[in-house]
Amino acid sequence: MDRVTRLDRVEQTRGRFAGPPLTPRTAVIWSVLRAELDRRGDAELTVLDVGGGTGGFAVPLARAGHRVTVVDASPDALAALTRRAAEAGVADRIAAVQGDGDALAGLVEPAGVDLVLCHAVLEVVDDPAPVVAALATALRPGGAASVLVAGRAAAVLGRAMNGHLDVAAALATDPAGAAGPRDTLRRRYDAASAAALLGAAGLVVEEIHGVRVLADLLPAAVADGQPAALVELERALAAQPPYRDLAAQLHLFARRPA
Repeated sequence: MDRVTRLDRVEQTRGRFAGPPLTPRTAVIWSVLRAELDRRGDAELTVLDVGGGTGGFAVPLARAGHRVTVVDASPDALAALTRRAAEAGVADRIAAVQGDGDALAGLVEPAGVDLVLCHAVLEVVDDPAPVVAALATALRPGGAASVLVAGRAAAVLGRAMNGHLDVAAALATDPAGAAGPRDTLRRRYDAASAAALLGAAGLVVEEIHGVRVLADLLPAAVADGQPAALVELERALAAQPPYRDLAAQLHLFARRPA
């Protein structure tokens, strides 16, 4: 049975980690992270959150007793992170570092991190390969990486369903999964291409899940009217092809070999 489908809700967790309320955007990711934290027991982890912005993941992890460094290019996001950490009483457990993913290799020490989060970063950097290499280098042997990337199939279907068939065709045929100079993302992934990128850096992919399998396809009245049911359905479908591969984002959980 998959880790996501057999875990209790994060907000009902035992012990000291009680994550934020689950949403279709976060439920699968928090479930996987919860399993890793449970596996580590009471150990205080050193966490690196690349592109962590205002601390949606960093603050709950710090509240659980871990130390988190957030690297983000936006000074405004980091300022909001600092305020949020102070309000949560974890300012001493969170460090904010301004910098972007492309410069990551010069911002972190090798083999000093237990857990890396890299969410919605690899689709916007100049070159994802050295960024992933820097993530792998930052991890201690046995450390884990949570990587979230934009899915190509969902973008194709979404554009087509909205009547933008030319854009859908461009996304489907472009080698990087982008739709030209006006596209806000440089690239998109499928499960195989994302796993290959991590594997080339020496990381072993343990799990791949879809995030927002259905959430972006449903009418707002349905999604807003049945939020708990939607979260449970998202979690149930997250690891099952073909549903997984149609998700707006793909979440890969990988590990640096011990």
